Amino acid sequence: MLQLKIDNIHAYFRIMRLDRPIGIYLLLWPTLWSIFITSFTSFGEGLPPITITMVFIFGVILMRSAGCVINDFADRDFDGQVERTKTRPLATGEITTVEALQLFALLIISSFILVLQLNWQTVVLSIAAVGLASLYPFMKRYTHLPQVVLGAAYSWSIPMAAMAIMSSLPYWIWLLYAANLCWTVAYDTQYAMVDRNDDVKVGIKSTAILFGRFDLLAVMILQITALVLLAITYHLLDLSWPAYAGLIAALLLFSQQWRNTKNRDRDACFQAFLDNHWVGMVIAASIAAATFIQW
Repeated sequence: MLQLKIDNIHAYFRIMRLDRPIGIYLLLWPTLWSIFITSFTSFGEGLPPITITMVFIFGVILMRSAGCVINDFADRDFDGQVERTKTRPLATGEITTVEALQLFALLIISSFILVLQLNWQTVVLSIAAVGLASLYPFMKRYTHLPQVVLGAAYSWSIPMAAMAIMSSLPYWIWLLYAANLCWTVAYDTQYAMVDRNDDVKVGIKSTAILFGRFDLLAVMILQITALVLLAITYHLLDLSWPAYAGLIAALLLFSQQWRNTKNRDRDACFQAFLDNHWVGMVIAASIAAATFIQW
């Protein structure tokens, strides 16, 4: 029996984090990297297909919302013990577990209807996307590397977009995938640093705990690796100078994060996580500019 209630819509918005769209941005920007680059490579026009672009934009919103719902379902017995998450709807009882699972199913079904507008190869890839999004929240119980699983999930739209546009997966798309995976692990480690003390108490694992006193160094290495992989991809595709200018701007933004988080202050780490929105946007804009110039 359907238990979703219209008078509980505010709580549903909150469990989907629609009031905190940072996750949408962090998933959207790499998707646009792939769309911009593959459109230029495939058609030589530098202009992404409107229908495919809109499908991915709405798909990002739905899948990120679904990921948040299943994350809160997985963490329902822990969120009440963590300062930052104790007011989440499942932790406070505003939403039941049945409502959460039904909402998750509705979001996944809606996403699948969207992806059916694309070619069959992309539909097949979308199955892995659902698997990765569903797996991530539960990995915090078994490994200190849940951020890697999140990176795999948050990067999966890159090969999906390439397949939707090109009907194939060129080898360089996996360099783009690896770059985003490294970046995702870096910013989600910053996020995990905020909750590290609480996570240790309740038994949740993370890269922030795994890296220990080398956490900031690990974040720096991952961020630089992401930029190097992007530069290699640009070189292979012979992208013009704005793309590289975007990497320089991203490096400057990263350096600001390094300065601000050097004392590991919780608020500073959380702000650094949020500031990665600007990194993704700068890279997306620079790729768009590079492909436009070449067009």
